[in-house]
Amino acid sequence: MGRLSGFRYREIVKRLKALGFVFDRQAAGSHEIWYNEQADHYTTIPNHPGDMPEGTLRAILRQADIQPDDFLKQK
Repeated sequence: MGRLSGFRYREIVKRLKALGFVFDRQAAGSHEIWYNEQADHYTTIPNHPGDMPEGTLRAILRQADIQPDDFLKQK
């Protein structure tokens, strides 16, 4: 298991909010679009129960232009 495994939707959203992201709109199914106005970046977050797969979280962070270390520093 990597450093980015074991995160749930609520914890991911909490950390993204701390990094300046806000809920923008509902996407298809259980996916949500979040936006950071300062950085002008969008990211799509699946709202599923259970832990987010590490690869999915890495894709979210890549799309949001957030370094994994910066994400892990947030509380």
